Amino acid sequence: MRRRGAAVALLAAGLLAGLSGCGIRATEVPTEFGTAPSRVPCTRSAPDVSAQSAAGLPVQVFLICGSQLVSVDRSVTLADGRSANDRVDLAQALLDELRELPSGAEDKAGFSSDVRSALTVRGPQRGDPERALRLSTPPERLSAFARAQVVCTLVHGVGAGEEAVLLGGTQEDSALRSYRCTDEVRARPEVVPVPSGSVG
Repeated sequence: MRRRGAAVALLAAGLLAGLSGCGIRATEVPTEFGTAPSRVPCTRSAPDVSAQSAAGLPVQVFLICGSQLVSVDRSVTLADGRSANDRVDLAQALLDELRELPSGAEDKAGFSSDVRSALTVRGPQRGDPERALRLSTPPERLSAFARAQVVCTLVHGVGAGEEAVLLGGTQEDSALRSYRCTDEVRARPEVVPVPSGSVG
């Protein structure tokens, strides 16, 4: 029995040495203790996307997946008599989508949203540029993830080709700022601040 046990131990040591020698880490070999965790795909199935888009106006919102921002296809329904050309109504529909719980397919793919409280939006106040949007919660009071989600969604949704969106709070003393959605922000929204600048 001792000889047999020694032989098994020697064989196991030889296998481990062979694996390390060919560049494969021994800890990544499947064992009876379970498989290694799989990577989150951050994509939804095509049928789910098409079904969503067919229900209304196709839009894109930015959700969180794997600590990054990823664009997701959604659809919104605007009030009667409104169109996608109405920036305020479209912006409100996009903000409402960010607060919606992820669909079954989105949740399965690992998507989530940090926009949890209701956000309302108004058009420009007196003295604001025409394309300014005023939020019930100023962008600087949102969490890092939520601010990045809101900015990137609005830049791509109502930006009309602009690289930035003008946002501020609804209070009279709330400063209006220009916010940009960059590759760095989308890659690391919790670490990289959303670039912003004052509006004269």
